[in-house]
Amino acid sequence: MSLSKKAFIFAGIILLADQALKFWVKTNMSLDQRIPVFGDWFYILFTENPGMAFGMLFGGPTGKMILVVMRIILAVALIVYIPKIAKKEGITTGLVLGIAGICAGALGNIIDSAFYGLIFDTGTAYNPDFGRYADYAGVSELSATGYSSFMHGCVVDMFYFPIIQTTYPDWFPFNAGKEFIFFRPIFNVADASISVSAVYILLFQRKALNILFNRHSAE
Repeated sequence: MSLSKKAFIFAGIILLADQALKFWVKTNMSLDQRIPVFGDWFYILFTENPGMAFGMLFGGPTGKMILVVMRIILAVALIVYIPKIAKKEGITTGLVLGIAGICAGALGNIIDSAFYGLIFDTGTAYNPDFGRYADYAGVSELSATGYSSFMHGCVVDMFYFPIIQTTYPDWFPFNAGKEFIFFRPIFNVADASISVSAVYILLFQRKALNILFNRHSAE
């Protein structure tokens, strides 16, 4: 089996796992519902993210559209580029699979943004009257009408690791007496795939990455 085929199979497995879990959460849990997995430090917590990864926002509907387009461009570029990278001399399997992991994560969140608003009856949608995204109640179902338009769906997030939950001491110079939680971000399989793949490449595939960029610049 060629390296490029291995990369696409690897990306496909990640994408399938990402979408399967998102569908289950979306159709079985209500928004903000949490299911404890390991004590008080790991939950399945259903949230919807209208913006960037790990719950960050990005400029309302216009910013969201720009973000989706950027994700599509990145994913297409990586898909087209992976077979070319795999053929280069000195390029490792780890680097190609790492790039495939980034690609799979980008595609996973693109699917949510592009299509979830069209196929589910309820979701977190932008309310122009209030200038913000509005929550909803109940469990979502598949629907032909949808809750939003193409590219305006929300990304489903569910992994929550509040490893440390305490309060700032009264003597602390700011936020004294307020709640402190580490780690706050809520994310999904796609986010994890992007982050882990990027860190793996930077830590363990720097030599192959240098070969790739040096040859690319030489060409």
